[in-house]
Amino acid sequence: IAVIGAGAIGALVAGYLSRGGVDVTLVGRASDVPVIQDGGLVIDGVRGNAVVPVKVTDRLEKGFGLVILTVKTQDINSTLSGNVKALGSAPLLTVQNGVRAEEIIRGLIPKENIVSSIVMFGSTYLEAGRILHNFEGDWVIGRAFAPNNGFIDSIGDLLAGAFSVRLTDRITGMKWLKLFLNLNNCLPALTGRSMQETFSHPDISCLSIRLLSEALSAVDRAGMELESLPDFPVARLRALTTMPLAEAGEIFSKTMTNLSREPLFGSILQSIKRGKPSEIDYFNGEIVYLGKKMGEDVPLNKKMVEMVHRVEESGGFLSPEEILNEVGG
Repeated sequence: IAVIGAGAIGALVAGYLSRGGVDVTLVGRASDVPVIQDGGLVIDGVRGNAVVPVKVTDRLEKGFGLVILTVKTQDINSTLSGNVKALGSAPLLTVQNGVRAEEIIRGLIPKENIVSSIVMFGSTYLEAGRILHNFEGDWVIGRAFAPNNGFIDSIGDLLAGAFSVRLTDRITGMKWLKLFLNLNNCLPALTGRSMQETFSHPDISCLSIRLLSEALSAVDRAGMELESLPDFPVARLRALTTMPLAEAGEIFSKTMTNLSREPLFGSILQSIKRGKPSEIDYFNGEIVYLGKKMGEDVPLNKKMVEMVHRVEESGGFLSPEEILNEVGG
């Protein structure tokens, strides 16, 4: 198999699969290739420390039976456009946050070749060839445009040697629920601090609940059907958004500050720190798009998109008090 993208998730996937005996080739940036060739993948975290030799290249070649795409949504077109011929008829397993990846990819390859997935484990990119595995979680897999078949079972069996795998025929509804778990990524991105530091602030945790409530209203109005994820049922989201705000904020704060023993920064802040565009348009921006489509006012999520883009451009982070003053709470 090939894993395209040598970032936090791609390197973790390639490293653990290779260590488990799977024939893996990691496709990364040209600048990353010699680093990984010389030093392997250095993985620290919840499974201990390991240095894993892995085949690495900067270009996808023909002949793979499965390709796992781990680049961020905004990089899909630029990554795949030059690799469609090499991809051939190989199934492509998506690992993107948000809900747009499959629609973008179906414009490039046949939709029957697309397999969707959600990763519930967490990883942090430290530098080329070195990552931190923050916490464990399931890898949920299913087809977005067709019923699951025997090949989905074989993908599950392959990945299950290194990860906890769940197969589902309701992947689209699950991806929409996972979007809610990503909506709070914007707040550490604004503070420039870890999730643990950011959500230790009670009013910031309450702001996150307000973002979730606003987003849920838009999704419900659009008639989107949310499906429960492993360890995160839809009922928990609805309970958080209907209980008293201070109580919900306290629960949210305890959850987020205990996610990982090591600092956890979230994908948006990781991108900003690397000087790269973030996924904000596919997180809170997805709620803004949906709200506009449904005539639903979503001012908090819209403000988050604007503020994150401002931080991307300026490099200047905000204090919790500055964030709260700007959003009015």
